[in-house]
Amino acid sequence: MGKIIAITNQKGGVGKTTTAINLSSCVAVAERRTLLIDMDPQANATSGLGVDPAEQEFSIYETLLEDADAERAVVKTSVPNLDLIPSHIRLVGAEVELVSATQREKRLRKQLSALKEKYDYIFIDCPPSLGLLTLNALTASDTVLIPIQCEYYALEGLSQLLNTIHLVQKNMNNTLEIEGVLLTMYDNRLNLCNQVANEVRDYFKEKVYNTVISRNVRLGEAPSFGKPVIMYDAFCMGSQNYINLAEEVLSEKDK
Repeated sequence: MGKIIAITNQKGGVGKTTTAINLSSCVAVAERRTLLIDMDPQANATSGLGVDPAEQEFSIYETLLEDADAERAVVKTSVPNLDLIPSHIRLVGAEVELVSATQREKRLRKQLSALKEKYDYIFIDCPPSLGLLTLNALTASDTVLIPIQCEYYALEGLSQLLNTIHLVQKNMNNTLEIEGVLLTMYDNRLNLCNQVANEVRDYFKEKVYNTVISRNVRLGEAPSFGKPVIMYDAFCMGSQNYINLAEEVLSEKDK
């Protein structure tokens, strides 16, 4: 039975999609059957893995809104053991279309029940909002991974996310847990980064990963080549960071 992990933070620019692409790729390289679901209408996780959203007959949109079998939307990527359910620009209107849908918060969970048997890990790249797409992801998931950028106002808005998680636990998915909190865009030369890191660790305690994701040029370059960083430059700091994170995530499930 696979584990479903939603990667979410309603604040944009925190390294959410970067983490979705590179964590799922490193887990896949570690020979775990892995699926990444791109729930963000911007489709950056899709293009970042070298898949053109415009060329796909099925996407997460058809899965959610037209009840198309999720397996029909699965495409292979260039990374061994990593499959993808792509996003599409049509997903922009999904929030409005889902309002009148039956079981609107549970549509993704229903679709993933069969796929859970086929993968060891399913990662969901959520949009930078707390709307119905993110609610679907949280309702379908076992755990939530929260990336937090090491900058001023990093903790701003987190209370809203935590309240949403609590509401989902109470009303739609009582087994949902926080997988971990990930510090991103870290620069140990900056006092502010260290201060934010300390504040996050004080707040979330043992939920904060030991691994931090450092600022790295290669991490920014890799998506333009349609590759995760481990396939672009396996020896750069970004690759090593995400390999270490994958080891932490894998060790948690193995406990």
